[in-house]
Amino acid sequence: MKHLILGTAGHIDHGKTSLVKALTGIDTDRLKEEKERGITIELGFAHLELPGDIQFGIVDVPGHERFVRTMVAGVGGMDLVMLVIAADEGVMPQTREHLEICQLLGVKKGLVALSKCDMVEAEWLDMVREEVKEYLSESFLAEAPIVPVSAKTGAGLDALKEALATLAAEVAEKSADGPFRLPVDRVFTVAGFGTVVTGTLLSGTLSTGDEVELLPSGQATRVRSVQTHGRKAEQGAAGQRLAVNLQGIDHTEIIRGDVVIPRGAFR
Repeated sequence: MKHLILGTAGHIDHGKTSLVKALTGIDTDRLKEEKERGITIELGFAHLELPGDIQFGIVDVPGHERFVRTMVAGVGGMDLVMLVIAADEGVMPQTREHLEICQLLGVKKGLVALSKCDMVEAEWLDMVREEVKEYLSESFLAEAPIVPVSAKTGAGLDALKEALATLAAEVAEKSADGPFRLPVDRVFTVAGFGTVVTGTLLSGTLSTGDEVELLPSGQATRVRSVQTHGRKAEQGAAGQRLAVNLQGIDHTEIIRGDVVIPRGAFR
């Protein structure tokens, strides 16, 4: 199976999280405050399998300008970006900011989901599509598909999946060679298990029982268990989203941005 990371990008309230839920059935807004305020605050995660033996790990990022640092953390490891632009509003400030961040961090491929297409007339939709195409003409998304879609009605979802599958065939998987590297984008505790970190495995393979250390602190620990997309696994491969249960270390000793590597690999 080909493992790739798909990230969202786009302005607040343009429907990124709703679209991910329509595609996967997974609500990536898990925090109480997110539910109450109706906005994404933290990174959210989902997964999607497509024909052709393709499995996407999906990273859903917040669109509010106050949470741009969180958005930047989500871009690391992206293979493809889904730039979500609401058809009733068009290009907005965080549309521009998120696209610039993706370009700066080396994202090379992606597509545009023209969301909320059920809320506008066909003539307006055509006008917004042309505006988006012109805006993207000097970017890495200049030739990207622009897919009108509605999370509410389901219109365009099949076309969006087809476009994602086509793009996935053009993208190389991350290398399973060399030492594993897992940048941490979330850390928490689970009762009875202890500290868990999540991230996208950028290279190598990581297995239950591996002796590891955290950079930059050098703190040594051991992998108690590995999960990928909510399922227990003996091993995680490059390109997969992983949740890794670490033994003998408190969650307060780890922060977002730390990297899990094999013990002694870079000495």
